[in-house]
Amino acid sequence: MDEEQARKIGERLRSARRQRGMSLRKLAERADVSVSYLSMVENGHRHLDRSSLITALAEALHIAPSELNGQPFAPSDPNASAAHEAIPALRLALMGITMAAPPDRRPPQVPATVLAELVAQANRLYHAAEYGTLAADLPSLLASLHAAVEAADGAARLELLRLLADAYHPACTLLLKNLGYTDLAFIAVTRAAEAITELEDPVYSALSGFFHTHVLMSAGSPTQALAQATAAANALQGHLHSPDAHALLGELHLISATSLTQDRHRAGNARKEEIRGHLAEAADLAERTGETRAWHLNFGPANVGIHRVSLNTDLGLHGEAVTAGRAVHPEVLEDAPGRQAAYHADLARSLAHLRGREADAVSSLLTAEQIAPQRIRASAPVRTTVEYLTDRPLPAYVARDLRGLAHRIGLPN
Repeated sequence: MDEEQARKIGERLRSARRQRGMSLRKLAERADVSVSYLSMVENGHRHLDRSSLITALAEALHIAPSELNGQPFAPSDPNASAAHEAIPALRLALMGITMAAPPDRRPPQVPATVLAELVAQANRLYHAAEYGTLAADLPSLLASLHAAVEAADGAARLELLRLLADAYHPACTLLLKNLGYTDLAFIAVTRAAEAITELEDPVYSALSGFFHTHVLMSAGSPTQALAQATAAANALQGHLHSPDAHALLGELHLISATSLTQDRHRAGNARKEEIRGHLAEAADLAERTGETRAWHLNFGPANVGIHRVSLNTDLGLHGEAVTAGRAVHPEVLEDAPGRQAAYHADLARSLAHLRGREADAVSSLLTAEQIAPQRIRASAPVRTTVEYLTDRPLPAYVARDLRGLAHRIGLPN
């Protein structure tokens, strides 16, 4: 690197820092470098030629490395990488676990009360979009649950079977779906169905249908997904004896509506009317249940509103999606940052297609990423939206933010 290059990088660094309103000391702290070193770089007296330092400074400024030296580096997201690195162990767990325990299996050492808390924690990690931690924890949790089930009988076994289903749904199934491992998500719902069969509980059977619907959609079969959700909802109708059952029926209406948005074989107007019908049913049920955490999900008025935004976005009704978004308060779901982030991401997808709202779209994407970075960086629709926005005319400061996001989700700059 020659003196002219060093000077240009220093100028770019200073410009980016000032645009962020960040002091030398604050940037030095975030990038873990000395203030004196940073000052010399900005003044062109030190060469910034190590990719690790360039990346550290770019990430501290929330921009792409190419903003500093014009040459992109591979994105570095250790949390997202951790989730994918944990998949081989989880795959082996899913392939190796069966409902029949080996004869030499020792009695479980983990009390049922502890297992219940671990299952709850796994689901909290999913909703917090802490995918790396969750993926690493799931193999041992599933193994412990299966061991506990096989060592128990009577009412204790039934309770453990419910815990096992709760671990597979949604902690395992939706994690794998969101990370793109649809085949493993199918194995997870199949394992859960094995446990649920023994329960002989029609409500849990409907729950199994709900998660199968998610996997079928992820696999690209919306027609089968809708058929699965419809069958589950019909079976549940005769067993609406609790608020949790009503919440599950509401979730089935929402997933049915989502399946319909993906079914291109249905006539447009008829499809929209069916979607509106499912949304209306879900909204009525949400008024009855209020905000719930039934089945480790988040059914209630807020989630219905979030779906209203996403469904209109998927239908290409971008103006209606943005209008619907004004009535949504995703912060109500304080224990589910993943759902909050999904709202902002879907809103951004619609804003990106409205003339003059591109900067708002980028702002919404950045808000979504700040709330749940692992979920947003793993999202295919977000990736598509970022690619679309990179070809749009944007103010310089917005384009800089967008390039930073593109870098973090693995798109070339």
